[in-house]
Amino acid sequence: MTIGFRQAIRGAVAAFLAILILSGAQAFSAGPGEGEALLAKVGAKYATAQTLSARFRQEVPLANLGIVRKAAGDLYFARPSKMRWEYKKPDNQMFLADGEFLYFRPTDSKQVFKRKIGEGALGGKIPLLLFFGKGEMASMFAVESSEPVRKGAATAMRLVPKGDGAPEVKRIDLVIENEQLHIVEIHIYDKLGGTNHLYLEGIVFNPSLPADQFRFKKPAGTEVVTG
Repeated sequence: MTIGFRQAIRGAVAAFLAILILSGAQAFSAGPGEGEALLAKVGAKYATAQTLSARFRQEVPLANLGIVRKAAGDLYFARPSKMRWEYKKPDNQMFLADGEFLYFRPTDSKQVFKRKIGEGALGGKIPLLLFFGKGEMASMFAVESSEPVRKGAATAMRLVPKGDGAPEVKRIDLVIENEQLHIVEIHIYDKLGGTNHLYLEGIVFNPSLPADQFRFKKPAGTEVVTG
């Protein structure tokens, strides 16, 4: 089962959310708890990343259908607003953000959907901040809890919105690998009951990426549909 445009955006939003929260994580460091201290350390590391690559596995439960959409592939990230998701399982798909537009081509489709990055295209204020924000997200969330997992090798952390700064989000759960300070799981729960789960591995900070990594190239035999 393929990942649709909305699910692709949710995956992109989840990754950007974690990265941008952590890039401004010094906002959490004033708290005395171990969770805030760990998050500040992770934030200091992620703040140095101009590019990032990883392998991902994504699960999007569709409660109304009683199924879970699953996908896997490779992702690439570059500040401030560029991403490339290459879906390889169960089907080949492409999701690209080139800094100005979003492009998505469903499996075996003759159409590529193009949308300008903005609140209307992404579905609200929070996704827009994820693409263009500069750490504002950190001031919107607080560490509610943190606990050791994976026999103490990682820490599970729950972030909740402060006030009404993130009305779309109910909570965000992260799993952080303690030794290398990598985010290895991202779970977003929205207030409409939707969830998105991302599992990351093979994370590389500041990889050298080709100059055209985030440049859209129209596949032969396709048309670009704007809107």
